[in-house]
Amino acid sequence: MKMKEFLKENERYWADRAEGYCQVNIDELKSNKKLEWIDIIKSNAPVFAGDRRLKVLDIGCGPGFFSIILSCAGYDVTAVDYTEEMLNKAKQNAGDLKDKIKFRRMDAHNLEFDEGQFDLIVTRNLTWNLKDPEKAYKSWYKVLRKGGKMINFDANWYLHLFDEEKRREYESDRKNVELSGMEDHYTCTDIDSMEDLARQVPLSKIQRPSWDRVVLDKIGFKNIKIDQNIWTKTWNEEEKLNYGSTPMFMIIGEK
Repeated sequence: MKMKEFLKENERYWADRAEGYCQVNIDELKSNKKLEWIDIIKSNAPVFAGDRRLKVLDIGCGPGFFSIILSCAGYDVTAVDYTEEMLNKAKQNAGDLKDKIKFRRMDAHNLEFDEGQFDLIVTRNLTWNLKDPEKAYKSWYKVLRKGGKMINFDANWYLHLFDEEKRREYESDRKNVELSGMEDHYTCTDIDSMEDLARQVPLSKIQRPSWDRVVLDKIGFKNIKIDQNIWTKTWNEEEKLNYGSTPMFMIIGEK
């Protein structure tokens, strides 16, 4: 499938998911999780001389969770997403912050910003969903200023479609969720469409974040750091039960 066709299909899927995904973000904004996320991002953000606000780019902002909490924390935030409906939800969730955050519809593979424009890039659960993640990483590197950082939170989403051991672990998660009486975050969505989409992207079948480290190093990122236990600090018990076989990692690269 060509990039243009992929982006259209991808946008169609996430537009349908926007309402449910938005509610997840709203729940996060109402919880103490936002404070934990701010602490993690602040503790890993770059430090530059002077007292100006850091310019942050939230890539794949979805309904706006990162954009909103970082704007509240005093950062100069720009938020991009390819799905118009996600951007509409983000603006709605931002409330009084809507005019302070710069929202733009944009393809994460080809950022339409000047070189060296941002101090910090943040993104969550996006790279696995890209048609050409290496091309995206190159675009992100370009828009970072010297000394700027990228902080990417992601996981091996849908690796169970290609790995038998992961499949067994995934099915065990489903049983544990059912026994607990909690909501199953997989089966409550259009799982067939999601799995079809996952089969079309390269990172679904690649063990990460080792792949990311190699690619980021090749592109030119330095001081690459990986935390494969970041999920223990950010997920609640329901998330840990749902995604036990797919723990979220954090990878940081500096320009």
